[in-house]
Amino acid sequence: MNWITAAYASEGAEHGGGHGGGTGLPDPMHQFEIMRLIPLEIFGFDASFTNSALFMVIAAAVITLAALFAMRNGSLVPGRMQSVAELSYQFVANMVRDNVGTEGMKYFPFIFTLFLFVLTLNMLGMVPYSFTVTSHIAVTFALAAFIFIGVTVIGFWKHGIGFLKFFVPSGVPFIMLPLLVVIEVISYLTRPVSLSVRLFANMMAGHTMLKVFGSFVVALGLLGGWAALAFMVAFTGLELLVAFLQAYVFAILTCIYLNDALHMH
Repeated sequence: MNWITAAYASEGAEHGGGHGGGTGLPDPMHQFEIMRLIPLEIFGFDASFTNSALFMVIAAAVITLAALFAMRNGSLVPGRMQSVAELSYQFVANMVRDNVGTEGMKYFPFIFTLFLFVLTLNMLGMVPYSFTVTSHIAVTFALAAFIFIGVTVIGFWKHGIGFLKFFVPSGVPFIMLPLLVVIEVISYLTRPVSLSVRLFANMMAGHTMLKVFGSFVVALGLLGGWAALAFMVAFTGLELLVAFLQAYVFAILTCIYLNDALHMH
């Protein structure tokens, strides 16, 4: 684990005075800083190519190259990489069928791409000196808003104005309908917020914790840093699990929202 302590030590030396409040320790929030790599302005809007955009491009490239490599020699008896690709495909396909039904399989390519994209971004964020794109609410909210708008459009496209019945609970006394309709509408409109905040908060909190305990390892030295290092190793394993679970939750909630739009349950 020498690379961990070396990474935090070097960053502490570089940013300790400016970002660590004069304590000599690195600022745990510095890792989330957006940096312009290629400054660009279009019609007065800042459209610079940033480290966040770079890692989104890297994620897309990794997914594409991995898929091409895994399926380059497709065979009935799959190799290791082909097995991983087929298991990933089947995992998401089962998720869609279980939560949306066979009618939802037409949207499988989007959900499969969404799951792999979020998962790859989360995993790339675990690489030392990398950048965690999903730790920014602007990115996660953009994804969630796109899903929310798309699902709403699908609902109206399939059911027309009858989609508004989704906000009217059945079997409720008429006198309570105005209150319950308002609650249902507010609940529906907060979907992109809850979907985006869940992913953003979990990734940001986990990486902040890793940075804090990494700082403890450096600050306490060889004699006192072993406890912090042991916790950090265990927490790194937990964070890898969280990275997968958050991608899964993001995809399965998308399936649930899509099911509501198609079947109005």
